Amino acid sequence: MSPLVTLSTASTYPESTAASFEIAARLGYDGLEVMVLTDAVSQDPEALLRLRDHYGIPITSIHAPCLLISQRVWGSEPWAKLQRAQAAAELLGASTVVVHPPFRWQRDYARDFVAGIESMASETDVRFAVENMFPWKAVSREFAAYVPSWDVRDDDYLHTTLDLSHTSVSGSDALEMARDLGDRLAHVHLADGSGSSRDEHLVPGRGNQPCAELLQGLGQSGFDGQVVVEISTRKAVDRVERENDLREALDFARRNLGGHVGHDVSEVGR
Repeated sequence: MSPLVTLSTASTYPESTAASFEIAARLGYDGLEVMVLTDAVSQDPEALLRLRDHYGIPITSIHAPCLLISQRVWGSEPWAKLQRAQAAAELLGASTVVVHPPFRWQRDYARDFVAGIESMASETDVRFAVENMFPWKAVSREFAAYVPSWDVRDDDYLHTTLDLSHTSVSGSDALEMARDLGDRLAHVHLADGSGSSRDEHLVPGRGNQPCAELLQGLGQSGFDGQVVVEISTRKAVDRVERENDLREALDFARRNLGGHVGHDVSEVGR
């Protein structure tokens, strides 16, 4: 059986979280990843529960509010945010909470992050899948914005998320990263990138990342995680263009998950 292909609510921005449910259900996605942002509905598990039941589409993962723009969402204490994300996941039946490594200025949080994530994971069936990030660039300089590391291979996380737009920014080999993560790869953010220093989140197939090869390897290996379409449709001129991009990404994912293995990725994933 192929992995679930789900839709991140971030992919429909600037439309609402509620709109994501309607779009995902109509286009035939297997579920939703709710990115908790400033949209009040994304922060309200009871409202999400009603939308889930109304549209008949499962919420399979929660993306904790780890972005710069969501620093004040669910308060300012990072562990409390993860606790709320876990509680939301448990209420909604989501299997995974996606979390970013701490920012460098979150010193106390960063110091205990690896051990703290392990401790939280031991108390729930929800998987905390820590996401690969990238170095930040200013003019010609790079600096480490994330601690312990932007590269999730550097630490002993039980579960991880591989984001292909982020591998593009960091200049990482996505297939190599997936192989190195092995069974710890639990979650994939499917997008593309051109190698720019900007986090582009292109429709897969429109950049230079090995999106097809990665999916083919996952499909062959029996990967039991989720593939989440997390693209940017912010510049779409209207709903029709946005939905065309989302449909193209879904078709790309399903076609390649059922395809043959390429580029020696037969041991990628779970």
